[in-house]
Amino acid sequence: MSARLLVCVLALLAGCQGKPPSNSVQGDPERGRLALAQHACRSCHMIPGLTGPETYVGRSLANLAERRFVAGSLPNNQASLVRWIRDPQSIDPHTAMPAMGVSERDALDMSAWLLTAKE
Repeated sequence: MSARLLVCVLALLAGCQGKPPSNSVQGDPERGRLALAQHACRSCHMIPGLTGPETYVGRSLANLAERRFVAGSLPNNQASLVRWIRDPQSIDPHTAMPAMGVSERDALDMSAWLLTAKE
């Protein structure tokens, strides 16, 4: 196998992992961790890097970057995640997730933490 073909095959395989490249995530992950705590997201979700009770009201947010979809129907990318965090009822009117009044900046930072956090 030529080196060029090998590079192409490896690039294709890397694209199958479902993870966004780390350089494509915008925002400040550490600020996002703090925003997740301030908005009490841990009261419903298990979130890597945040302490709190073991809660199973909402889905665990561990390994979020490896999922294909956000909110069951949106493509898993940062823009979809920000949209879901800010206004979940606009995506699923029957969701139990409340609109928490999260600002655009906080949602961007929160999504940065969730998409880069490792469990």
